[in-house]
Amino acid sequence: MLKIGDFSKLSRVSIRMLRHYDDIGLLKPAEIDTFTGYRYYREEQLFIIGRITALKDMGFSLADIIRILENYDDKEKMEVFLLERQAELKKLSEETQYKLMLLETAQKRLRKEQTMSYNVTVKTIPERYAATVRMIIPRYEDEQRAWSVLHSECGGTLVPAEPCLAGAEFFDDEYKEENVDVRIWMTVKGTYENTEHVEFLTLPAVKVASCIVNGSYTQLTDATATAMAWMRDNGYTMNGAMFCIYHVSPAQTSDPDELVTEICFPVE
Repeated sequence: MLKIGDFSKLSRVSIRMLRHYDDIGLLKPAEIDTFTGYRYYREEQLFIIGRITALKDMGFSLADIIRILENYDDKEKMEVFLLERQAELKKLSEETQYKLMLLETAQKRLRKEQTMSYNVTVKTIPERYAATVRMIIPRYEDEQRAWSVLHSECGGTLVPAEPCLAGAEFFDDEYKEENVDVRIWMTVKGTYENTEHVEFLTLPAVKVASCIVNGSYTQLTDATATAMAWMRDNGYTMNGAMFCIYHVSPAQTSDPDELVTEICFPVE
């Protein structure tokens, strides 16, 4: 048997934390002296404290660890616990990378000391024949999933139009934090049969207020605000779902500063 101080040294867990583990039922001492109140631990409990520390380092909460230790000898259940945590960390990593990108973009704009300005014009986008995919995606940032479907089902057979326009149209009546309704499209030459998820459509001509954004997608909100104010001042109202045309997309460059996006607002 080990005194709590010795157990603390060997396990590299503070006495304060060992007492907390006792209080919440995560790791009980093997014995408590009824007269002195001293806590004692068995040597075998060092294996358990090692598991607890490893699970904490993976980011599991203490409540989760209690549940996991109850099923530690069940390999199938342990695999589920680990896969779920892996998915959570992957999502967190992606969100962190996105935030870092926003910070880097903001720093670049500050260093350039530039004030972004956007020109708004009214034009008609002509009728066009396009390969389309409409689907529900988890978030706006997951639009690439729809493009992946298009390329996986038809990528090797499509002949791009000249010029080839590629765009995305958003159908929700409000901003959605999840389950976003989007249709992506790419103009093509010739005619094709529909596949499981790809529908070939002749998209109608549409009159739009157009705003070109050169550079990172972080500018889209400011460009949209500029376009909406311009429409108000010039007597235009929206009469359809806004969409973006990707003149230079992430598929063509990994440098956000090289992106060219046209935001289109159907108007009357």
